[in-house]
Amino acid sequence: IIKRFTLCYVTGKILDGSNADVAVDQYHRYPEDIQLMKDMGMDAYRFSIAWSRIFPNGTGEINQAGVDHYNNFINALLAAGIRNSGLPSHGSTRQFEMHVSYAGIQPYVTLYHWDLPQALEDKYNGWLDPQIIKDFAMYAETCFKLFGDRVKYWMTFNEPDTFTVQGYDVGLQAPGRCSIVLHLFCKAGNSGTEPYIVAHNVLLSHATAVDIYRKKYKAKQHGSVGVSFNVIWFEPETNSTEDIEAAQRAQDFQLGWFLDPLMFGDYPSSMITRVGSRLPRFTKAESALLKGSLDFVGINHYTTFCARENKTNLIGSILNDTVSDSGAFTLLTNRGCSFVLNACSFQAWETHRRQGTEADLCPLFHFPVRANSIWLYIVPRGMRSLMNYVKEKYGNPPVIVTENGMDDPNSQFISIKNALKDVKRIKYLNDYLTNLLAAI
Repeated sequence: IIKRFTLCYVTGKILDGSNADVAVDQYHRYPEDIQLMKDMGMDAYRFSIAWSRIFPNGTGEINQAGVDHYNNFINALLAAGIRNSGLPSHGSTRQFEMHVSYAGIQPYVTLYHWDLPQALEDKYNGWLDPQIIKDFAMYAETCFKLFGDRVKYWMTFNEPDTFTVQGYDVGLQAPGRCSIVLHLFCKAGNSGTEPYIVAHNVLLSHATAVDIYRKKYKAKQHGSVGVSFNVIWFEPETNSTEDIEAAQRAQDFQLGWFLDPLMFGDYPSSMITRVGSRLPRFTKAESALLKGSLDFVGINHYTTFCARENKTNLIGSILNDTVSDSGAFTLLTNRGCSFVLNACSFQAWETHRRQGTEADLCPLFHFPVRANSIWLYIVPRGMRSLMNYVKEKYGNPPVIVTENGMDDPNSQFISIKNALKDVKRIKYLNDYLTNLLAAI
């Protein structure tokens, strides 16, 4: 569906007309990739299985070539860690085996990273139809059955809120459905209802798959199943009650939209109140199925935004979509936001680090340093705040940071030697990890 949306049928979706027919080509080059991982000392690797590579039509006949590829890939990851730590002292086979480590590079597998088989979109509009719940569960169980003897960490979905909003509210990602501004940007869709329907079906798909795993596979395979959530941390623009509540609603309509049902069995109360009849409701049986259907919480965290009360809701009345339903206006930067007032530009940090005056001069700079992406402002303390929030609200569940990092601009004028002097990224990772540690 991604290929058809970006390449074949919608002109102008990709600025330079490029496509993903061949990207990093891990399908053929995974031995090189694994050797690089081994050279770096990595002990874990997260990747996704393509649904259509297992079931080209979404259901029905299995593609054995796809199964063989993932078997070979998983086996190669696990074999990368096998090492002989010494010869047996007395030459026995049994003693030799005790000197060998089989830890390998542990595979962390995502079952769905926004790549719905086109056949299911054509057949019944994909995630908009409850039929998807049964079909996803069948696909997930197939993966558990084929690979679960070696895969111990599963993520059913990567960033469900992202493909829900981007695909069905604003229409920027597949399948490109929306109704904002009188269908100016999309030919079909309903931005005020479809994202909620899609999210509802995603949640029930996850819960159904987990139920199958726990009943049929967990006792023998001893694996864990979670979800990777995209989580921006929101800080109130001011200390006013209105902005504090707006920041909480922004989080409810992002992380809470999916994690609340999986932990508590229902949507956040703010969503139920504000969305009303447009929000599908769970039956008692569905709520029971959802509640506690996570073994761990995957967190993809990069940045922090400000949030303030959207008093006039002018944009919301114009767009009439799920993005505006929270009544919170989120900002990349603003002089009034607390994290901005306490952030240094990277250039200032680098200059004053050498002079030992970083702490004194940080408040003089109103804007935090940004990575290459226009939305990615570097705010390390957001990691600590987010982790404490998850710990306190959701009862200290196991958390795995499944994504974090920053991008730099690619320039032909920068030599490889200078590009490898990656001080900015080193500081980013160090500061975010320091804040992560502080939250433990």
